[in-house]
Amino acid sequence: MSQSLPWMAQESGLFKKHNLDFNLVFISSSSIVTAALLGGDAEMTITGGVGNVAAYSRGSTDVVFIGGIKNTMTQTLVAGGNIKKPEDLKGKKIGVSRIGGNSHYFTIQALRRFGMDASRDVQFIQTGGDPETFAAFVSGQIDVANLTPPTDAVAIAKGYHYVVYGPDLKIPYAATAFVTKRSVIAKRPQVVGNFMRAMAETAKLMHTDRDFVYKVLGKYLRVTDRSVLDSAYNAEIKVLEPRLTIKPESLQAILDELSANDPRAKKIKPQELIDSRYLDEMEKSGFMDQLWGKK
Repeated sequence: MSQSLPWMAQESGLFKKHNLDFNLVFISSSSIVTAALLGGDAEMTITGGVGNVAAYSRGSTDVVFIGGIKNTMTQTLVAGGNIKKPEDLKGKKIGVSRIGGNSHYFTIQALRRFGMDASRDVQFIQTGGDPETFAAFVSGQIDVANLTPPTDAVAIAKGYHYVVYGPDLKIPYAATAFVTKRSVIAKRPQVVGNFMRAMAETAKLMHTDRDFVYKVLGKYLRVTDRSVLDSAYNAEIKVLEPRLTIKPESLQAILDELSANDPRAKKIKPQELIDSRYLDEMEKSGFMDQLWGKK
């Protein structure tokens, strides 16, 4: 749900309001999104942080985070039958969207919390995306599915159950962030600013107009069951950033994980990855206060 802001901005006319007109393209994994950004196929992305932080640590320092939507992980591990406790995951096939992406990272971290080593104790199956993971799970190709809202709620409604419920773990992570390139900001600073204002207004819409959110999710994700949407919305909205804050600790968590295999990551401070000029401008100008009221 956290990555649906562009759809909502499109459907509500907020892109048009801020003189923006571009194509929205869905790409299922952080690492592939990062490649598209670095290759010039995208100028602005809404994505998980790991691919971009990894690229930065390898020397692609043009990558920059300019805002955040979700700074904690809300993935879940869903199963059926006798797989009920985290310990039951040993030896099982777990479906994730992409190796190196958000779902993979979450599963590694979650298993670690329960004393397991993902590289040794489970087998990862790469599916391509949330819908594909769920399809593989239902067809029996995998034992456990890593899912995000609202797909996890669909699974629960069909009689499956949570083995690990991610929101309870409160794992810090730049799960959904606005990432672009410094060179794009240099060339088109006003356009990027307009985009962030549109996203700020959309964040307000997401937090205050549940019916509109459901309408958009129904259109793009083909989920119309009100109970499923309620379950997904109620879980997700609690951790979404109303003022689009990107928290340094969410990037530090990724750097800590990467540093185990890439010593270059140890030398990077999370502040190096952030350009807060647009968030700062919206705060100083009173734009955010107009949306949310003064704090």
